[in-house]
Amino acid sequence: MIKELRPALSLLLMLTALTGLAYPLAVTGLAQLVFPWQAQGSLIERDGHVVGSALIGQSFSGPGYFHGRPSATADQPYNAANSMGSNLAPSARALADGVTAAVQAARAGNPGTKGPVPMDLVTASASGLDPHISPAAARFQVKRVAKARQVTEDEIEAVLAALTEGRELAILGEARVNVLMLNLALDQRWPIR
Repeated sequence: MIKELRPALSLLLMLTALTGLAYPLAVTGLAQLVFPWQAQGSLIERDGHVVGSALIGQSFSGPGYFHGRPSATADQPYNAANSMGSNLAPSARALADGVTAAVQAARAGNPGTKGPVPMDLVTASASGLDPHISPAAARFQVKRVAKARQVTEDEIEAVLAALTEGRELAILGEARVNVLMLNLALDQRWPIR
């Protein structure tokens, strides 16, 4: 019996070392060499302090800040250790009620803004961590942000336009704006008084 187990155990140990240790270490090392910023979490620093990640959304609640997509993480917003969607079906009453409440909150928080509320301001992304919003969602908030920062809407629109990212490789995805980068640019240019 030992004679039959020895090759199986040897193969198990060899494959465990190869796929459980050597391969992950090699991929991690290669990522550190080729994509060091992304491999370290795409951390954004200001004045020597980490203020966030370009890959994970954050909560912004003040009137002078652009607000991101709602987070679907359960215990606290944008908790990367708890990434998940809501798992609610399109026909779920809880989803419809949540979207209705979010639309009302978006309208109340952005008085005077006309047109429909963009979908990404009232629904969470699949991961619940999306750091981006659509340019339409950002434009929906321009009036409130400009008023709070005491600048013109055109000035906010110019910063928004400069930070709008296009499609990847000109065909993949949609145009988007990183909310953290946008808010940091506004803080740098027009600090909230």
